[in-house]
Amino acid sequence: MIENYRELLTELRAIHEAIREAVVKACEESAIEQLSAVVAEDDAGDTIFAIDRVSEEILLQHFERLAQRWPCLLVAEGLGATGKKILPEGNDLSQVKIVVIVDPIDGTRGLMYQKRPAWILTGAAPYRGDETNLTDIELALQTEIPLLKQHLSDTLWAIQGGEVGGERYNRLDGTRQPLKPRPSRATTIAQGYGNISRFFPGTRGELAQVDDELVEKILGPVEAGKAQSFEDQYICSGGQFYELIMGHDRWLADLRPVVEPLLQKRGKTLGICCHPYDVCTELIAREAGVIITNEFGKPLATKLEVDAPVAWIGYANPTIQGQVAPVLHALLVERGLDAGLE
Repeated sequence: MIENYRELLTELRAIHEAIREAVVKACEESAIEQLSAVVAEDDAGDTIFAIDRVSEEILLQHFERLAQRWPCLLVAEGLGATGKKILPEGNDLSQVKIVVIVDPIDGTRGLMYQKRPAWILTGAAPYRGDETNLTDIELALQTEIPLLKQHLSDTLWAIQGGEVGGERYNRLDGTRQPLKPRPSRATTIAQGYGNISRFFPGTRGELAQVDDELVEKILGPVEAGKAQSFEDQYICSGGQFYELIMGHDRWLADLRPVVEPLLQKRGKTLGICCHPYDVCTELIAREAGVIITNEFGKPLATKLEVDAPVAWIGYANPTIQGQVAPVLHALLVERGLDAGLE
C-alpha cells in the first residue's frame, strides 16, 4: 500500500489546483487560435496542443518536489516517446516507490474552444514493475477545469477501500463546499442519458447503429412524437465518469478499440481512442458505486502505458448493468466484434 497516502492526496490536490489556475489564466489571456495550435503530432499518446504545454510545465515543476518524498515513475503525455519519467532526476527504477499516471488536461478540445469543462486526472499505485496496471491504483483524484464563464469547479477523490469524497470550489469568492457523489438509482434507461461514444470520424456509423439497436431492443420502437432516451457526447473520459458518478448519466460505453478489426478489413485505421491516463480515476467511480468494466465485462486492467488502447463500459448501478450489458454483448457478437467477449 502507498505510504502516507493522505499526505500524498493533499500534495496531489495542490498540484491539481495549480494546474487549474494556470490553465484558466491562459484561457483568459490567450485567443482560441493560440491555445488550439498543434505543437506536437508524434508524442506518445494524443495530439499535443498549445494549451497542453501550460499544464505540463506546472506538472513537472510540482512533481520534482513531490518525488523527494515519494520517489515515483510519472506516466503522462508530453514526457517523450515513452511517456514516462523517473523522479527525482538521477534515480533509477530500483528507487521507485509509486507510479503516478496523470492526464493534465482531459478534454482539451472542448476546453480550448470553451465548449465544455476539462478535467485533471491522476491515479497513484504502488510500483509493481512493468506489470503495474489500472487495478493497482489505490488513490485517484480528478479536478474540473472550468470554462471562463463558469465560477464553480468540482473535485472528486477516492482511496481504495471505501473512501470517496468531493468538494465544490467557488473561484469568485474562494469558498469550498462538500460534494457528495450520488450515482443514479434509476432502474431503466428510459428517459435518461446514456450512449456509446462516437466522437470522431471513422467509427461513428458502426457505433451509432449499435447504439440505436440497443435502445430499440430494450425500450421498443420509437413512437411518433416521443423520445425514449437521450445522449450527451462529452469528449472527455474523466467528464464522462463524473456524469455517471453524479447521477447525470445512467450508462456510457467507449468501444472504439472494439471496432478496429472491422476497420482493418475495410482498409481503414482506428484513429484516436481512449488510453489508460483517460481512465486512471476509475477508482473514484467504483468507490462511489458505479460499475466500470472493460469490453469483456471484467475490471480495467490495462498496463500504465500512455499509448495502450482502452475500451470501457460504465453503468450507474447493477440494475442498469443487467438491462444493458446482455443486449450490448449480443449486438457485438452479431457484428463479429466480440473478440472473445465472455
